Amino acid sequence: MNIMKNIKLLCIAFVLISTSTFGQTAKQKRAERQFNNFSFVKAIDTYEKLIDTSFNKYYAMRQLGDAYIMLRQPEKALPIYEKVVQQPNVPSEYYLYYAQTLRANGQYEASKEWMKKYSDAGNQEDTRVKRFFENEDLASGIFNAREKNFLKKVNFNSKYNDFGAVVLNDQVVFTSSSDEGVSVKRRYAWDGQPLLDMYQVPLEGASASNVTKLEGDVNTIHHDGPATFNAEGTKMYFSRNNFHDSKKITSNKGVMLMGIYSADLVNGKWTNVKPSNLNNANYIVYHPSLSQDGKKLYFSSDMPGGFGGTDIYVSEVNADGSLGTPKNMGNIVNTEGNESFPFIHSEEGTLYFSSDDHVGAGLLDVFAAVKDENDNIVNVINLGEPINSEKDDFAYYLSPDGLQGYISSNRDGGIGGDDIYAFTRIPPLTLKGRIFDAINGEPVAGAKVILSRKNGEEIAYFITEADGAYEHLIDRDKEFVLKGSKAKYQDVQKEFNSFGLEKERELIVDLNIPMSPIEDVVILADLNPIYFDLDKSNIRPDAALELDKVVNLMNKYPGMEIRLESHTDSRADDNYNMKLSARRAKSTYQYIISKGIDAKRIPKYEGFGESQLVNKCSNGVKCTEEEHQLNRRTEFIILKMK
Repeated sequence: MNIMKNIKLLCIAFVLISTSTFGQTAKQKRAERQFNNFSFVKAIDTYEKLIDTSFNKYYAMRQLGDAYIMLRQPEKALPIYEKVVQQPNVPSEYYLYYAQTLRANGQYEASKEWMKKYSDAGNQEDTRVKRFFENEDLASGIFNAREKNFLKKVNFNSKYNDFGAVVLNDQVVFTSSSDEGVSVKRRYAWDGQPLLDMYQVPLEGASASNVTKLEGDVNTIHHDGPATFNAEGTKMYFSRNNFHDSKKITSNKGVMLMGIYSADLVNGKWTNVKPSNLNNANYIVYHPSLSQDGKKLYFSSDMPGGFGGTDIYVSEVNADGSLGTPKNMGNIVNTEGNESFPFIHSEEGTLYFSSDDHVGAGLLDVFAAVKDENDNIVNVINLGEPINSEKDDFAYYLSPDGLQGYISSNRDGGIGGDDIYAFTRIPPLTLKGRIFDAINGEPVAGAKVILSRKNGEEIAYFITEADGAYEHLIDRDKEFVLKGSKAKYQDVQKEFNSFGLEKERELIVDLNIPMSPIEDVVILADLNPIYFDLDKSNIRPDAALELDKVVNLMNKYPGMEIRLESHTDSRADDNYNMKLSARRAKSTYQYIISKGIDAKRIPKYEGFGESQLVNKCSNGVKCTEEEHQLNRRTEFIILKMK
């Protein structure tokens, strides 16, 4: 009866011990989401916390270095990558990242050495080896290695120009030159295409047959569109030739340029059309994109004072509907070329835009702006293929959930000039699985699962939760190996791959772990944790009694090996607690070997600080002294039992 009671107590203790570990797993998931949503500043903070707790430290360090590269801070990435490339079984692409980061910091000879190591690691055919001395965009390369998009043509394109698709409620609103007119052939002298109007088509079941013009006063005999809408769908800002109240407004050269106009939805029709106060007859103001809160309007213009052709600007939307003084988005976004078609994402707040001068795949390419902790733009990321092509790619739109959207392009294979393409933004594949006890079918909590590539390069590890579950983000179209281990169980290994899963969000892999043939496993119930006084590492008399049991058991089983894991409560700072727990582990180790146990039978003793609390008593939480006492402990992990 006492044995069963001890076993139950051990199970309860294990669940409590695991709670903190599972919290670190959740923190890792949060960091992954932040990284993939361009929230690199937040991701850095989360990864640094993971490193401080030593949870999945190698993986977190790699991600931390990548995030600094995204923020265009190679000087901060360099010391991190310097440690990363020394990790055992590190993925070889980090030799490449380190080489390029060394070069960015002016260390050219060292850069060449690491580039050779990357080539020698089986990457001789990688085109990046051959193009090493070109002006490579490392940040875009790292991000595009993770980003996956799948493109398809929409079935409401015409033989003319169709572009600028956005979602408004249950409709797709877009701009098209498909209306040739009836009595008057409305054609644009520049390309011979009919002039532009704005259209809508149902989001579900969209086809060329159910496309209709927007109702109201927003379509004229001149160019109209594309458009952006407020969150309520009641206010529109759109591009239009400078034409209002049936009057043309022309430049000094007699040309009717583009301006931004607004309209209100009244009884299902777009009316109350007004020109914005930013419009000017002598320069272009167009391609508006409204922020989610309706307080900022982003647009493109070639107004005086810019960096080149057309630049991206932003203006405050005043309470009276007027637009504030335009602010140029700066020379990280804008170049001597043309930046146009800004889009501000409603949830991420990320600015997307097209440029023909940033490093890209073709003519106009789509880019995303990256902000630092002060909300300043510090870098731009090329979204890569298939969003971008060798031709013009522009008018990017991304849904609030960040998973689907539209892009416009004149790439080969379309049916008109510019065509609209729908894309699905597939995040990295989520590996999910559960580990079960092969004998009783119960989930195995607290097992360590190591994820590696098939060539042995270690990616990350994670700890199974109370239901035996684990999960992690992985690349598509790769081969992997999972290794599971836990004290008192046999190690297990399973190979799998992520090929042909373009439509899948998750990959389920189960590992069934058989029990190890450990003799007299019930005796292990006698190995209770020992406890320490606050801020102390000496062995108390009650702890000595427990340690004597360990010594007796190890004398009874000469083949028995153990690992010592020591912990602290949450009081004092993290670094101090890591050192305190290390002292506790060492004093436990020294006591046992002082009793004649061979030191080789304790191959490892280490401290975990406050990273594995057994209860709720984390920083700032009010707890009793008894509750804090449960965290100040050393535990014994059985490695071998013969």
